[in-house]
Amino acid sequence: MAFDDLKQRVLEEIDRNADHLIENVGDPIYRDPELGFKEFRTAKIVGREFSRLGLAYDEAIAITGLKTTVSAGGGSGPNIAVIGELDSVLVADHEFANPETGAAHCCGHNAQLTTMLGVANGLLKSGVLDELAGRVTFIAVPAEEFVEISYRDGLRREGKLEFLGGKAEFIKLGAFDDVDMAMMVHGASIDRMDAVAGMSASNNGFVGKQARFVGKAAHAGGAPHDGINALYAANIALSAINAQRETFKDDDTVRIHPILTRGGDLVNVIPNDVRFETMVRGKTADAIDDAAMKVDRALKAGAMALGAEVEITTLPGYMPLVNNPDMASMFKGNFLTMYGEDEWEQSGHRTGSTDMGDVSYIMPALHPYVNGFSGTGHGSNWAINDKYQAYVLPAKLMAMTVIDLLAGGAQGAKSILDGYEPIMTKDEYLAFMRSNSREETFKGE
Repeated sequence: MAFDDLKQRVLEEIDRNADHLIENVGDPIYRDPELGFKEFRTAKIVGREFSRLGLAYDEAIAITGLKTTVSAGGGSGPNIAVIGELDSVLVADHEFANPETGAAHCCGHNAQLTTMLGVANGLLKSGVLDELAGRVTFIAVPAEEFVEISYRDGLRREGKLEFLGGKAEFIKLGAFDDVDMAMMVHGASIDRMDAVAGMSASNNGFVGKQARFVGKAAHAGGAPHDGINALYAANIALSAINAQRETFKDDDTVRIHPILTRGGDLVNVIPNDVRFETMVRGKTADAIDDAAMKVDRALKAGAMALGAEVEITTLPGYMPLVNNPDMASMFKGNFLTMYGEDEWEQSGHRTGSTDMGDVSYIMPALHPYVNGFSGTGHGSNWAINDKYQAYVLPAKLMAMTVIDLLAGGAQGAKSILDGYEPIMTKDEYLAFMRSNSREETFKGE
């Protein structure tokens, strides 16, 4: 690989700071998880570490996000963003779940923040920035996990944010306007991936759906005929959604996984207020639109069958992820300086979703996986299996990739950006997202 001396200096610096970052960032965040747009304690840790490096930073971006930029070689050249995510998921029975909120770091975001700060430590303390060309931006972004939708929708209705995912809100606020390309690393479990690291070609995107079935309350024993059972309407809608599954094309990798968040209030009262929630995932925007239309149709069918009313709210979710192949090749090349080809896993399309997909629609982006965990992602048995692989190795690989992009007059980055056409411009992206924000009331009588 080129630029070996620069890379070696950075790797040594990351190793020197690894214990500090594990003990003061990764592990403390792991044991103190916070949910999206509520990551105030986590943000303070990141801000403290930026200050430790002498970096001024912007904070409270999209409520809890942080951003700082450093110049390399005078700052003339592309700007590379290195990203970590602040939030956790809801897994109340996890070993380190917050007993009050049920929040738990069962997706490795605590490691993402540690590795992002590891890159910062390596690049700044090694002195290699003077020999690069451009800028490096370090971003801690909130709310990647699409949870507590009602809470986030409340923030939206209060005007505190427009989009329910952190990166979408960052894009809208202009926090990516000065960034030319972006990268981050996601954790992987040894129970799902035998290799040390790997990458998918793409991931599903999705829209969010909420529905409220409105019926008519009545005494369930004495006069059920006077009521309209909203729970039965919801059950018919669920069955109708299931009946649609064979209409989805295999190549579109559609995934719909609804839950009822409210099923009624009293057993002897006909339910008149029942709540439904789902994500509608797919490989392309067209596939998502088609599946979302069929979900709406099924919701209306349930309401019509019982003569109920249904209020349908569609919420913009995440775009499908597309990894930039040239950035992917650089990252893999750096990995192969440490491990053999048999320790790398190249996969095609994954059916999970990430709001890094939103970033990948407007600029070259990279979202590989590095092992270091065990158990099931978003599961109660998720655990850190290898702290070096979880926290340190991803920082080394990202830092080496930054050098490939910005060393030698930033020829690596410029070769990617020359002639690059984003899937959407920022304005096109925002218009598309806003087109997926709508409400509809259907009267089934």
